[in-house]
Amino acid sequence: QVQLAESGGGSVKPGGSLRLSCAASGFNMDRYAVGWFRQAPGKEREGVSCLMIGRNSPYYADSVKGRFTISRDSAKNTVYLQMNSLKPEDTAVYYCATDPSYASSSYLCGPNSPFRSWGQGTQVTVST
Repeated sequence: QVQLAESGGGSVKPGGSLRLSCAASGFNMDRYAVGWFRQAPGKEREGVSCLMIGRNSPYYADSVKGRFTISRDSAKNTVYLQMNSLKPEDTAVYYCATDPSYASSSYLCGPNSPFRSWGQGTQVTVST
């Protein structure tokens, strides 16, 4: 059974950093596409960063380019989202997702995302 568990959220001041972790169990994450999404109150879910199977060509939303980095640790079966230079508008619940889909990284993060397995989410709050 595919299970995902996010951690690493919290409260930080603008300009600070956080690293989110998504630990996978029940499957080999190297063989699955992975992604990070977020949803702020009153807003639609947004694909933040996604990584397709077999290629190190991640997609990043324009709003996080140059500040966020997605990565995998195969040994730990975990995917990370390193978030630097955080802004108040980054405040949201962040979710990791996975699927054996071979879609491109950009499609994975788009409105028709094929991800079918989701974590419970972790809150990130950026404020003074």
